[in-house]
Amino acid sequence: MIHAGDDDDYNAFRQALEAAGVKRLKTNRADTGKPRRNRLNVEARREAAEQAPPQLQSQLSDGGVEAVTPHQRLEFAIPDLPPRTFAQLKRGHIAWEGGLDLHGYTLDEARAELESFIDDAIANRVRCVLVVHGKARGYRGSGADYPVIKSHVNAWLRNWSRVLAFCSASEIDGGTGALYVLLRTRGD
Repeated sequence: MIHAGDDDDYNAFRQALEAAGVKRLKTNRADTGKPRRNRLNVEARREAAEQAPPQLQSQLSDGGVEAVTPHQRLEFAIPDLPPRTFAQLKRGHIAWEGGLDLHGYTLDEARAELESFIDDAIANRVRCVLVVHGKARGYRGSGADYPVIKSHVNAWLRNWSRVLAFCSASEIDGGTGALYVLLRTRGD
């Protein structure tokens, strides 16, 4: 039930935000610098995948990927990363400078996009990025009962030498459906 005073509180809050210079976001997606894919193409690819022979549908893994749960928090850091740096990353105190949203991609497309994105970020000396992997279980026609993209991103990032650390994002940046990724920007 909404009371008359609720509207007054809401309007006062909005006015206070405007007075402080806070502007309303026009979009809730990270700007990756790449055009958003056509949604119709995604649907067509999904339908084609559903009609593919069963042996092709079952090839989700590129080798022994550990399934994670949708709400599981992910963490990884190389052994010699200073604990203070990892703590700052986990608290969201290291600003991310670019983002990638993997929703709607097939597994192969997601890996290619992620590799390209990480390579571009490193080439531009970006220290921290946000990767949105989602937390949906499987995808239509996959038969998987775990978040496939999330599980694979977790495995891929652990094996890339230019990734120093990653952890699940704070709720405002996607929570357990996204990761902060700390990159090695020097030529070490």
